Amino acid sequence: MKVAKWYNNNDIRIENMPKPKPGRNEILVKVISCGICGSDIVEWYRLPKAPLVPGHEFGAEVVETGCSVTEFKPGDRVFVAPKVPCMNCYYCKKGYHPVCSNVADRLSGGFAEYVLVPASIVTYGTYVLPDTISYDQSTFIEPVACVVRAQNLAAIQEEQTVLVIGCGMSGLLHVKLGKAKNCKIIATDINAQKLVYAERAGADVTIDAGENMPEIILARNGRKADVVILCAAALSAVEQARNSVDKGGTIVFFTVPAPDKKVEIPLKYFWTREVKILTSYYCGPPDILEAIQLLQKGTIIVDDLITHKLPLDDIDKGYQLVIEGKESIKVIITPAKSAVSRTH
Repeated sequence: MKVAKWYNNNDIRIENMPKPKPGRNEILVKVISCGICGSDIVEWYRLPKAPLVPGHEFGAEVVETGCSVTEFKPGDRVFVAPKVPCMNCYYCKKGYHPVCSNVADRLSGGFAEYVLVPASIVTYGTYVLPDTISYDQSTFIEPVACVVRAQNLAAIQEEQTVLVIGCGMSGLLHVKLGKAKNCKIIATDINAQKLVYAERAGADVTIDAGENMPEIILARNGRKADVVILCAAALSAVEQARNSVDKGGTIVFFTVPAPDKKVEIPLKYFWTREVKILTSYYCGPPDILEAIQLLQKGTIIVDDLITHKLPLDDIDKGYQLVIEGKESIKVIITPAKSAVSRTH
């Protein structure tokens, strides 16, 4: 089978590997659609594990099951989580599934024709897709789940003012979910086209990131933002977040600057204004279930965010589109074609 093996952002090779055979409690899936995540292009995050087959946002078709698997059958349309928490450790019981102490298995990447799903992920991390969710839409389940968790951690409520800094795919999903909660959404980016997407996604106010953001927010909103969600890693974005959050507000780091970048935390400033700082790294099973429901009900529409679909052989072009970030929002790689027909 063909796989895309990542060595770095400028060296992605199409290689051949043996097609896996599932063990008694495993399943083999054929990857139909797999999204390129923003984290896939972050070299400081990925290089320590290179070379690797990336891709963790995918919808697939079950093609073979182990002899002891009863939950799934060939032809089932599924979303597969890249890893699953144990659900029993101290952190899982507290709801901090992303930092589970006992993650047993991690999924091989979805930029491949086939993926072998280990037993623990078959049991706790494989979800049958509703008929109303297409394979392409299923590539949004994991990113929507991450957005769900971040907004739940921030306790975002109706009629709050939410500032989203960075309008790539994650930022636009935050715009859409915040708007679904009846929040006032302010979106900012340095890319004018991304602001067009933000307006289409439901943003009430869009601001060029090069302008005086706090001043414009005060003028347009009467006060600063209740919640600021950082979906941009630039140090200037961190500074904008600090200056744009209201007293008693919350800053959510949905992404972070590279480890070699030093972020100054003005503790006295936050202390005297009772500003909260949160981080949100990944998602857990409850967030995935909520994401599936949001997509199934059409609460969040994602088709308008798909800008490019490319075959596996052109994955290097897909990576460059995401790295440049000028024309793309969601880039989907299609390693294989489905034998199951669905109309959406």
